[in-house]
Amino acid sequence: MDYRTFDTHAGPRTEDILPASTAAAVKVVIVGGFGVGKTTLVGAVSEIRPLTTEETMTQAGVGVDDLAGIEHKTETTVAMDFGRISINEQLVLYLFGTPGQERFWFLWDGLFEGALGAVVLLDTRRLEVSYDVMGLLEERGVPFVVAVNTFPGSPVHAMSELRAAMDLPDTVPMFTCDARERASCRDALMTLMRYLYTLTNESPEPQ
Repeated sequence: MDYRTFDTHAGPRTEDILPASTAAAVKVVIVGGFGVGKTTLVGAVSEIRPLTTEETMTQAGVGVDDLAGIEHKTETTVAMDFGRISINEQLVLYLFGTPGQERFWFLWDGLFEGALGAVVLLDTRRLEVSYDVMGLLEERGVPFVVAVNTFPGSPVHAMSELRAAMDLPDTVPMFTCDARERASCRDALMTLMRYLYTLTNESPEPQ
């Protein structure tokens, strides 16, 4: 056997290595119900080749996974998605996309551990799939913002109506986002960073 045919340069690709200027790296989770666009967002914004755990949907999901409104969906995340984006020369975000089906929610505890905050993706065709998601974040004390994913042909509602329907406090940012567009996804992450900054710098109430 000619061992010279093997690649002896094992290790990370050049484009995957963190910039030398990086001073801080933080963890952010991308959450939402089944089929709201989490894998798409991570893939669109990540500066490295994203790690995905997409698997073909099978008969095992029939009667378990609700495909109403997303009948075309043929694959689903079964563990997590992972990506990375540099906000500036010093700050890097590690992105973890969660699986959407309730039967995989047992994985969320590990994904939430150490997370600075979350972006909740909302699909106006299926608002109900996001109720429990936000409840889980609130239970765990994870700050979040809400991004309304602009699916083609999806119903358009005023933000005030969506906020009322989701029972979302006025203090939590809510905005539109196209999970297919890198710039739009980056803006969503920047909104989360600004929101977290305001929470960190809020003055405590006088005793």
